[in-house]
Amino acid sequence: MELLPAARHMAALTDTNTYSPERLQTLQELTRQRGVELSVYRVSKPEEIAGAIEAAKNSGALALNALASPFVYAHRPIIYERVAALSLPAMYQFPRMAEEGGLIAYGPNIVQFWRESMPRQAAALLRGAKVADVPVEQPTKFELVINLKTATALGLTIPESFLARADKVIE
Repeated sequence: MELLPAARHMAALTDTNTYSPERLQTLQELTRQRGVELSVYRVSKPEEIAGAIEAAKNSGALALNALASPFVYAHRPIIYERVAALSLPAMYQFPRMAEEGGLIAYGPNIVQFWRESMPRQAAALLRGAKVADVPVEQPTKFELVINLKTATALGLTIPESFLARADKVIE
């Protein structure tokens, strides 16, 4: 919303198996409080992704938020291709996705998180801990990554104040 302050209609792409209708409704309500309509496009098969993105663009959405899920992550090349073809700015939840060509990403570096947490969990299990006694770990560090190559291709100018907050800027 900060990157496209004039946008009054955005879209979210989500895996039908990840986000409950209640959670998505809450997201829509929070977005509406900021003066923006959020259309949600739920997909469950790879062949539905391109059509959902095209429907979002055709509905007047000026940006897309690809919500985090294993399904969305696994099929990110389809998303990259469609948003690029439609010149639709898109945001992602994993920094790697902006590094691969997405416009912007904000979230945990999931690979780094697993590299740090898995050894601790494995060591606890190998020392005899019960699985139920091994604490669930959540990411505590989130990164903002902006891909200026993608911004240029979309004809977007990223404000300096936004770039200054980025953990990584890809030029």
